[in-house]
Amino acid sequence: MSEDLENKKTAVVTGAGRGIGKSIAEALARDGIEVYCVSKTESSCGAAAEEIRANGGVAHALPIDVSSGEEIRTACDKLLEEKGCIDILVNNAGITRDNLLFRMEEDDWNAVLTTNLTSCFHWIKALGRPMTRKRWGRIVNVSSVVGLTGNAGQANYAAAKAGMIGLTKSLAREFSARSVTVNAIAPGFIDTDMTSGLDDRVKEVALGTIPLKRFGKVEDIAEMTSFLCSEKASYVTGQVFTVDGGMVM
Repeated sequence: MSEDLENKKTAVVTGAGRGIGKSIAEALARDGIEVYCVSKTESSCGAAAEEIRANGGVAHALPIDVSSGEEIRTACDKLLEEKGCIDILVNNAGITRDNLLFRMEEDDWNAVLTTNLTSCFHWIKALGRPMTRKRWGRIVNVSSVVGLTGNAGQANYAAAKAGMIGLTKSLAREFSARSVTVNAIAPGFIDTDMTSGLDDRVKEVALGTIPLKRFGKVEDIAEMTSFLCSEKASYVTGQVFTVDGGMVM
């Protein structure tokens, strides 16, 4: 086996069918990493993987409902049987079910916590051990500035994103002796499909809180992820990087 093949790294990116996750998958593929694009439907992750392949990268579609621990475990078993180890894991999948607390249904609370936070537990538990055995790994959890500041009407989302930060810091301590880094990114207001449907007044208010006076691009998050997954970030772990135009200082 050539040295290039032997050293070729593989990554799993959740929520890769669109937006931030898709941009992250594309950036990692440009870095020469083989990427498994995870999303709930075959059509979305399939299209993302196909676009990466069309641009010369190596990518595969992995349709999984990340709210199901059983689906995650089954998929990880197959991945590890095939690859032996997944080197990079990016937990980006997330949903919103916004409402004021007194109007929030328990199902909406549970759906957001399960999809956004509990899924990270299942992915890391399944894919983290081979990383520690190999003594090399990168785990990046895509949280949110809302997990640092809170936001009215998003108690479930903020709790899940804050939980990802606590998970990041705890696992960074657990995995550090095995040279596996665990970091989090907290995006601010990023132009995505999710934010494009917001009322213009909401966008205007949000813009007023950003010192750089513009919304971020998905590429801004992808480039930070690329760095954290590289050898250049080998001495960085347990950190939360706000990529938000200065919203949180």
